[in-house]
Amino acid sequence: MRRLDRPPQPRHYLQSVVVVAVTLALSLTMGLTGYHFLNGEPWMDALVDAAMILSGMGPVAPLQGDAAKAFASFYALFSGLVFIGTAALLVAPWAHLLLHKLHAEDS
Repeated sequence: MRRLDRPPQPRHYLQSVVVVAVTLALSLTMGLTGYHFLNGEPWMDALVDAAMILSGMGPVAPLQGDAAKAFASFYALFSGLVFIGTAALLVAPWAHLLLHKLHAEDS
C-alpha cells in the first residue's frame, strides 16, 4: 500500500512543470501568431504583446482594426484562465499532500 503522508515525489512535480511549460508555450504561440497576422506587428513586437498579455501586464502596441481588438479581447480572457490553470497545476501536488495531512477523505 502506498504511503499518503510523504511529500510529492519529484516526478509528480516534474510532470506538472512539463504540462505547464507546454501549455504556456502553446498559449504564447497562439498569441504570437494572432498579433502578427491580425494586428500586423513584426514577430518580435507580437512576442512582446503576447507575453505581456499572458503575464497579465497588458498590451504594448495599439490595436489596429476590429479583428485585432476582438482577438486581443479573447486572448486576454484566455490568458487569465491559463494563468489560473497553470498555477493550480503547480500547486496541486502540495495541496494534495496538505489535504492528506489534514485527513481529508478522497471521494
